[in-house]
Amino acid sequence: MGVMEQAKGKLKQAAGDLTDNEALKTEGEAQADKGLEETKETEARAKAQAHEKKAALHEQKQELAEESG
Repeated sequence: MGVMEQAKGKLKQAAGDLTDNEALKTEGEAQADKGLEETKETEARAKAQAHEKKAALHEQKQELAEESG
């Protein structure tokens, strides 16, 4: 979703530049920035999920070691 928001924002920025419409340009900049932050959020969530899975695997490994030891 963030990538599409960035693309739409950049199009608005370009249209604002071409038409000398400062409001449209500013709106496009804000939309592109929002998209960038959404992309960063998605990436951070994916990394967090990967860390959660690794932690769960280590916990299982620890439990198995405790049972056998």
